Amino acid sequence: MPYNKKTAGKRAPAKRKLAEVFSLGEVLADTSRKEWKLGVPIGQGGFGRLYLADVNSSKSVGSDAPYVAKVEPSQNGPLFTELKFYMRAAKPDEIQKWTKSHKLKYLGVPRYWGSGLHERNGNSYRFMIMDRFGRDLQKMYEENAKQFSHKTVLQLGLRILDILEYVHEHEYVHGDIKAANLLLSYKNPNQVYLVDYGLAYRYCPEGVHKVYKEDPKRCHDGTIEYTSIDAHKGVAPSRRGDLEILGYCMIHWLSGCLPWEDNLKDPNFVRDSKIRCRDNISILMDKCFPGKNKPDEIAKYMEKVKLLSYEEKPVYQHFREILLQGLKAIGQKDDGVLDFGLAENGDFQKNPVQK
Repeated sequence: MPYNKKTAGKRAPAKRKLAEVFSLGEVLADTSRKEWKLGVPIGQGGFGRLYLADVNSSKSVGSDAPYVAKVEPSQNGPLFTELKFYMRAAKPDEIQKWTKSHKLKYLGVPRYWGSGLHERNGNSYRFMIMDRFGRDLQKMYEENAKQFSHKTVLQLGLRILDILEYVHEHEYVHGDIKAANLLLSYKNPNQVYLVDYGLAYRYCPEGVHKVYKEDPKRCHDGTIEYTSIDAHKGVAPSRRGDLEILGYCMIHWLSGCLPWEDNLKDPNFVRDSKIRCRDNISILMDKCFPGKNKPDEIAKYMEKVKLLSYEEKPVYQHFREILLQGLKAIGQKDDGVLDFGLAENGDFQKNPVQK
């Protein structure tokens, strides 16, 4: 499960301690007193570390371990934020119930298996146990000449809409959808999971939506190339923002470019570019797809996002239907197969972005 992520545009964290390296075979006890044994470290990012893990037993944790343990010094904030989301919304029974009731083959939300505090050398650490995953889409995107096939982009969009509907119904928004936060299942390369809830925001606590308020101190939260116009203005994340971010991701994956990608160090430029493109979606499409062959369904998707008010609940099925129509238009169907090679049918020639 990759853990080194591009963090351009995220708020600079307060000074935090880096987690020390734990010993192979070290045992952590979660709040329910279940014990977990650590394997080898497999990544680090920010101030935390990631280890292979398994239920404690006399056996050592092998390379095929089904879980990972995410560990950070207890005073750090990101894992605490993630934990609040996972404990409220990602219990295995809850995910299974939703998957069954919505007739889904799977739901790409990581399952929460336990968490707790661990004392070591006089220091306190917070840990969380979750499923192990495979490769992240950012690495695959870069290896694939920074472009995915049309069919794969639309299928990713459909699966991410399923995820976002679940997350939103549990009073949270993700706020940082991007290829680096999308991981393939460890054992099924056709399943994709949205991870990293360090920026997750409870937009509707106890059913009461946060009010629209621009806060200059929070401007440009998220990953700068994808973050929503609301986030650029310092407004707390909401459902429409997640759908907007997904739209930028799909455009980037399909065309290989975004109009503001050469000016990411100037967040106000990025914000203003996104506002111009929102006001005239055809400008966005012309810049990213300068040829005649433009993905109509992506334009329709962005037009529909544009119409959402800040507190409005999206009709997720309407967005799914737009993407399904796009699959039909290129002679494909939602067969659940993610092909990360460029297929001949229905793909776009990669073009330099039109400035």
